Amino acid sequence: MSVRIQLDRPHAHFRNLDLITGKVILTILNNETISAVTVKLEGESKTCLAVSQLLPEEHFVQAQGPRGRHHAELEVHKLLYKVSTVFPAEHLQRIAPENSSYTLPAGQYEYPFRIKIPFNNDCHNNSLFANSNNVAGLLGEIAKATSRHVKTTLPPSLSGLPGQAEIRYFVKVTVQRPAFYKENFRATVTFNFLPIEPPRGPENGRESYARRQHQFAPKIDVPYKQRLFRKPTVPSSSIVVIPPNVSIDSRLPDPAIVTCNEPLPLRVLITKLNGSLATIYLQILTIELIGHTNIRAHQLQRTDSVSWVIMSASNLRMPLGSRDNLGPGKDMEIDANMWNQIPIPSTVAPSFETCNVTRNYSLDIKVGLSYGSSNNVNSELTIQTLRMPVIIYSGVAPPPELLARMSDHWPAQAVTQPQPQLQTQTHIPTSEPSQAFYPPQPQSGQYTISPQTLPEDSPPSYDDVVGNNHGSVYGARRGYHQQP
Repeated sequence: MSVRIQLDRPHAHFRNLDLITGKVILTILNNETISAVTVKLEGESKTCLAVSQLLPEEHFVQAQGPRGRHHAELEVHKLLYKVSTVFPAEHLQRIAPENSSYTLPAGQYEYPFRIKIPFNNDCHNNSLFANSNNVAGLLGEIAKATSRHVKTTLPPSLSGLPGQAEIRYFVKVTVQRPAFYKENFRATVTFNFLPIEPPRGPENGRESYARRQHQFAPKIDVPYKQRLFRKPTVPSSSIVVIPPNVSIDSRLPDPAIVTCNEPLPLRVLITKLNGSLATIYLQILTIELIGHTNIRAHQLQRTDSVSWVIMSASNLRMPLGSRDNLGPGKDMEIDANMWNQIPIPSTVAPSFETCNVTRNYSLDIKVGLSYGSSNNVNSELTIQTLRMPVIIYSGVAPPPELLARMSDHWPAQAVTQPQPQLQTQTHIPTSEPSQAFYPPQPQSGQYTISPQTLPEDSPPSYDDVVGNNHGSVYGARRGYHQQP
């Protein structure tokens, strides 16, 4: 006997409210007695940490217990667990006695199925399945019960952290055989999942930013030595050039939201703070997206970082500004065409928080500047790094029906999506010109409705909000691939 799953539309990834349809193909060579054929839609978040992985000590948060520094902890959350019985048929299930079995003759059988992906996770109700069915074979650890659960939108599929953290979704079929000495037959199909993004607020015209200042040093001329048969020359510094004092800003719309598979809505500004007439030259520009993954396995915790280089250019020798904006206080904007045609890589997952894994992002912009004239560029090169916390959205907008019914169920102020406030300040530090200004960073990767704004009644299920007959999310499917 063999069993396999065939999906009708095997997309590159699925989304919330998508209807997964397909059929179970069961091939029997001889007469077989079975009790049921069930299809399960599952999603799980699994983390496994050993104390030895937390060294050096800056990655070590807490490790309690008598087993010492070499023990490991396994934490598993069953984010999604939906079961559909495709055999026997529904009318047989109602009239047949409990624990009935059926003998099927040799042949090939097909059982269609359809399961809709919900909106929120439900690991609190499914914790029993997670704790009883997961064992870390390599480390010999059994997943222990956990009391910490986060009720939020289903997180995206996540890989790239082998042996430490994984979030995966799959469809599994089980052919149950009543004889205790015969094992059940199973088949699994794994798929990528990309969640719907939270509702976006209207544009407010504000910008969040990071800022650094730098004071260039004056040029030091080395006097020429008088040589035989050669007249001494006049040092080039006879014309005094005031070294510029500059401010470097990186700006994003507030709140700082970046969308998967879209270019960065970034602006980089250079501003002179003194009356220097020297020309500022852009020599180096690097933009890098850094993902910070916080992994927790019971009392063990660590943070792992991964980066994506959006663009990198050097030896640019690009003059900034024009004669009209060379004065102090005038902004010189770097040409955004250097990065606004480059989309975010398809391996970047949206920001999320689930029970044992959190993913946050920051944007690093490195700007290399020098100054001088068209004939003589000063050799001094300063490289300033600006870091901004950003939120990554999936780009999958919620359907209008969902927003409308949420508005009907909750007050308007409860449905509005709160965002971490990247506050704007006008104070510029002067005692330390090289000190960067960073807007306050969010303390959590969960950008969902805060408990303070929730009404007393529980949030509606996806069936309550959109109905069983509501179709899938509209719009093209964006590319989303797992990291190797």
